[in-house]
Amino acid sequence: MAKSRWVAQIMACALVVISPSLMGTAKLPWTFDQRVLAAQNRERMRLGLEPFEWNPALAEAAQAWADHLASTGEFEHAPENYRAPEGENLWAGTKGYYSPEAMVDAWVREKKYFQHGVFPNNSTTGRVEDVGHYTQLIWRATTDVGCAKATSASTQEDILVCRYTEAGNYRGERPL
Repeated sequence: MAKSRWVAQIMACALVVISPSLMGTAKLPWTFDQRVLAAQNRERMRLGLEPFEWNPALAEAAQAWADHLASTGEFEHAPENYRAPEGENLWAGTKGYYSPEAMVDAWVREKKYFQHGVFPNNSTTGRVEDVGHYTQLIWRATTDVGCAKATSASTQEDILVCRYTEAGNYRGERPL
């Protein structure tokens, strides 16, 4: 990653870390994409991990899947592409109610059930579903992210889809 881009991401993440009052419904002077990226990188920085880089191709794929979910009323992961695997986190909530930071925070809150170890034995509850979004977000080998939001007319929900490379949550591997 170019040094200037790395510095810009660190500064954006630092602003979010040191200014909790900016979280939630406060309006930030950033785009949706920048805010989703900063919210995810905030947690990665807390763990000493390299920040994600925004990947427009992943964002485009995420938009296509978010649009599909919004138009069908379904809520499920995209079929896996075994030739070029991508990780995927999904979120849905009341239309217009949640900020990008709150959407990502739903995944970050899973850390209360996270325990270090080999995947899928990373949940204190014994259920990988309780930590799977979080482990993808903190997967050490993951470097790129792209996210998109769509709104379902039938369910009146905003749907957030984030795609990641390298995909995480591989059995027998450690997230950190």
